Amino acid sequence: MAAFRSAGGDDDGGDDFGRRIMLITTEMLVYPLVFILFAMSVYLVPSWSFEAMSLSTMPDFGSMMSIVYLTIPMLIFSFNHSPAVSSMALAQREEYGEDAAVKTDMILKHASVMLLGFVMLFVFSCVLALSPAQLAEAKAQNLPVLSYLANVFDSPVISVLGPVVAFLAIFSSFFGHYLGAKEGLAGIAKKAAPGMIQGMGEGRFNTLLVAFFFFSTWGVAVINPSVLGMIESLGAPFIAAILFLMPMYAIKKVPTMRKYDGALSNVFISVMGLIAISAIVKGLF
Repeated sequence: MAAFRSAGGDDDGGDDFGRRIMLITTEMLVYPLVFILFAMSVYLVPSWSFEAMSLSTMPDFGSMMSIVYLTIPMLIFSFNHSPAVSSMALAQREEYGEDAAVKTDMILKHASVMLLGFVMLFVFSCVLALSPAQLAEAKAQNLPVLSYLANVFDSPVISVLGPVVAFLAIFSSFFGHYLGAKEGLAGIAKKAAPGMIQGMGEGRFNTLLVAFFFFSTWGVAVINPSVLGMIESLGAPFIAAILFLMPMYAIKKVPTMRKYDGALSNVFISVMGLIAISAIVKGLF
């Protein structure tokens, strides 16, 4: 809690209360979201078509590897949930004390398995239910796949559940990223200009942070840029650098993290991070 308040305000108990309300709300949204996502995946099974997966239409090996190479940044971004990890770790430390690390590792492991299972089932179900031309059309229209499914399938189930899933997913994802981004930006501002922040006061500084994120997200919504384009060109490479390369650098340089040095997984993480970052360079050409 001390770490959170140092980023958000030592004397602002309302901010801590609001954080708890957001965490409780998003926690309650997870269960219906997972259930509806699974139900939607199963509902699309009768619409599956394996014609697009015919071996006769498969691209050559070089083209397929190029596609996979450019897809890696998107996968990293899609499964990234790092902004919410900091708040979760602090909450576990408050509740479990010395056992917080073990509890956090267990939660992350189970969450990753669930995320991979439910999300990939939904992805494969959507890909098999839609043709490549329809997927390209959804991308050109800058529509989420659920909105496109609601337009294509004349089904009251998808028409009702599609927007519900989209709303729940966006709502929970936004607050998870908001907490991490707000905490990180507050820490950077306090390191860069501690005198100005102190003179401003914690309450006013926190209000400015909230206003900054509010108007920033509102502006992006009005501009309506290509979501996939932003992820491929900006979001994913930066996330790969932060999640893959910076921890590997810290393991080599920070004494308290030296215990993680020498693991074979470190090589895999470093290679995948470099591949994800290099994909942006190839994408520019």
